[in-house]
Amino acid sequence: MTSPISNPNLKTLFFFAVFCIITACASIGTPSGGEYDLDPPKVMKSTPGFNEINVKTNKIEIVFDELVQLEKPEEKVIITPPQKTLPVIQAISKKVTVELKDTLVANTTYTIDFTDAIMDYNEKNALENFSLSFSTGNQIDSLIISGKVLSADNLEPMPGVYVGLHSNLADSAFVTEPFLRISRTNENGLFSIKGIAEGEYRLYALNDINRDYKYDDPAEAIAFFDTTIKPSTTEATRVDSIFLEDGLTLDTVITSQYTRFLPDDIILRSFTSDFKRQYLLKHERPNDNALKVYFGSPTQMPKLEPLNFTPSSAEWALLEKTVENDSLTYWIVDKSIASIDTLTFEMTYLKTDSLNRAVEVTDTCNFINRNRKPEKKDDKKKDKDEPVNFLKVVTNATQSLEVYDKLYFEFEEPLLDFSKDKLKLQILVDTLYTDMPYEIETDSLNPRKYILDFKIEPGKQYAIQADSAIFNSYYGRWTDKIDSKFSVRKLDEYGSLQLFLSGLEKGQHAFVEILDSSDKPFWKETVINDKVMFSNLKPGKYYARIVLDSNNNGVWDTGDYDELKQPEMVYYFDKYVEIRANWESEEDWDITAISLDKQKPLDITKNKPVKKETKREQLEKQDEKNNKKRKRDEEQQRQQENRSRGGSY
Repeated sequence: MTSPISNPNLKTLFFFAVFCIITACASIGTPSGGEYDLDPPKVMKSTPGFNEINVKTNKIEIVFDELVQLEKPEEKVIITPPQKTLPVIQAISKKVTVELKDTLVANTTYTIDFTDAIMDYNEKNALENFSLSFSTGNQIDSLIISGKVLSADNLEPMPGVYVGLHSNLADSAFVTEPFLRISRTNENGLFSIKGIAEGEYRLYALNDINRDYKYDDPAEAIAFFDTTIKPSTTEATRVDSIFLEDGLTLDTVITSQYTRFLPDDIILRSFTSDFKRQYLLKHERPNDNALKVYFGSPTQMPKLEPLNFTPSSAEWALLEKTVENDSLTYWIVDKSIASIDTLTFEMTYLKTDSLNRAVEVTDTCNFINRNRKPEKKDDKKKDKDEPVNFLKVVTNATQSLEVYDKLYFEFEEPLLDFSKDKLKLQILVDTLYTDMPYEIETDSLNPRKYILDFKIEPGKQYAIQADSAIFNSYYGRWTDKIDSKFSVRKLDEYGSLQLFLSGLEKGQHAFVEILDSSDKPFWKETVINDKVMFSNLKPGKYYARIVLDSNNNGVWDTGDYDELKQPEMVYYFDKYVEIRANWESEEDWDITAISLDKQKPLDITKNKPVKKETKREQLEKQDEKNNKKRKRDEEQQRQQENRSRGGSY
């Protein structure tokens, strides 16, 4: 019997069908060479309509001309008035729907700001700055205010922060009532509150941790505007320039009228109050000789009372701590106490209660060394001694020292004694190292750290020496030999910077900080008679900021909403200063000449402005990349052909 597929006609039909199937499968997606969709989705219809009045439905439906999708709607879509219950926001086929779960408020303008959350399904072209407004009453409120939120201490743009209005002008409204209308800052810290009615308002910013749209947690970062705001409009002129295809030649200048919504240049300075929730984070005993206590924030010194042992003296331990007491180490120097397996204490410390008050609490704390190893029995068969575990020491007496540095030594464990006769400091005079005097100072916070005070001479070389085993810790360990040489820079290897300041009020206390390329301050000087001088700067690129030190305490102070106190003002010098060796630089600085949001140099701004590439720009970049690859491949092929022709002779 002949198989059906052996028939020539059937065989031809079979292979043709297979070819069609393969071709169909290969053609799924965008056809090669076809036009890309460069346009965002277009709105065909909305229910309710744009600016529709007397709306009763809580479901909004927007129909587009193509398939759409949503990107991070829970973050990007802002609904005002703010909703207590999260709305349901969905994209289905060519529709976007928003279902409000809260009861509609009468005679209120609702604004749903989608920002750039809506995009087409295939090419992801975003519909930028799209919003829809409607009213439950018989009029639409259409005023707008806009501005920027900056971090008060370093002028960094603050993204993802709620900005809200209150028509209740009482200071308590920010604490007790949710916002009337809101917006949310974008990645550049910009905000725009829409659908505002005429009137007078208070303006706030809030990093709303619990999303209740009011300041009820002192850990939340906030900002408040000192004066009330009255939104308004004015007629303004906009000038647009049209260039030829080369992008350089000006073709036409178009002047057009538009409505400008004011104010549109608000700057809010965000800060977190001094409040820090206080609590005992953890306590541990990493080895027999040390007890460690950690707190969740700066605190007062706790009281530690032994329960299962009686110390022979009050100096049974040496205390090492941080400036704000949030990290404590008790070095046990009494061997009989260190040998106890479990040390039990009654610890009294401050803890924040449910009313955000710091109250004294007392806990019983057990310190157990869980790393303790069983004692080894004497091994008579041991052929050689174990290697010496030297006591480690860290010092900056290596290679070079700056003229303003302090020479220090920090040991791994507390020392029994650090006296001048144990460490020799020498200076190179002609060709010989000569002993020189110095004083020893123990660090006020760290008993393991010692500072050597001596007269530093620029351009000189020094040596520092100590014999092996000369320094011994409380726990029987000793240091290896110390033998180090270092030099101090010459004065002509440094530069200096003098800043002449203007814009300061008479009698204003202030200090200027010099910053490195990571925006980190490393030098501070007080402003005297509207000028400040920095000497002995290493050559390099530097930045500067000034703090208006209202209380003259030498540090930047944050704000306090309870006292309606703004954080201390900070201004940035808008460019870097290049310091050269043996060169005096001078700069004039008007601290208020430039808007606060444009002062900080982009080089040290961490949250840099984000420019989104359009689909056209992405395609142009891809075409350029493909052209470069094609030319490279053609060149490689040409070189290969040349080599082939050369090898054939």
